[in-house]
Amino acid sequence: MLNIVLFGPPGAGKGTQSQKLIARYNLVHLSTGDLLRAQITQGTELGLRAKRLMDEGLLVPDEVVIGMIDSALQANKQAAGFIFDGFPRTVPQAQSLDELLAQHSTKVSCMVALEVAEEELVKRLLERGKTSGRPDDQNEEKIRKRVTVYNTETAQVAGYYAQQNKFHALNGIGAIEDIFGQICGIIDQNQPATPESSRQATDEVKA
Repeated sequence: MLNIVLFGPPGAGKGTQSQKLIARYNLVHLSTGDLLRAQITQGTELGLRAKRLMDEGLLVPDEVVIGMIDSALQANKQAAGFIFDGFPRTVPQAQSLDELLAQHSTKVSCMVALEVAEEELVKRLLERGKTSGRPDDQNEEKIRKRVTVYNTETAQVAGYYAQQNKFHALNGIGAIEDIFGQICGIIDQNQPATPESSRQATDEVKA
């Protein structure tokens, strides 16, 4: 499986790139926010537990989120791979994800982070707030807080994947297609070897 952790602060263009990558590599998009809402709507045991915690103003614990990801992996066993969106955000979450993927005989292929300066992010999000209707896109103080939280969390996770030689950072400012091309270049270099590609490499060595 091709499993990508795509990171980027709010306004970096991660959503746009995710959709293009899903189409190109036939991947399943795993957004923890979407998974959480779906489990709650379906009234599953995990969803009901998460809702009780959220109603009390508490954070949903990592084991609940991992359980939801596990359910999604089991429901998509024939998938070519996954894009993880919004997870992992901490090193313990990254470690838990590694353990979970190992149980499914797969692993994270690479982590790609889109880097954009804070002032550009603020500008983009305030502009997006004019049409998105999201209150947190219309308040500069809230935007800067979101960016700070992202940078703090991501720095630790980036270090974790860097130790595995899986972390790759890209400039998130530029033409959408140019950035997409750079991401694809990274992914193509980190795709897991298939039996066919392994045989081809062996044949080339023999030749």
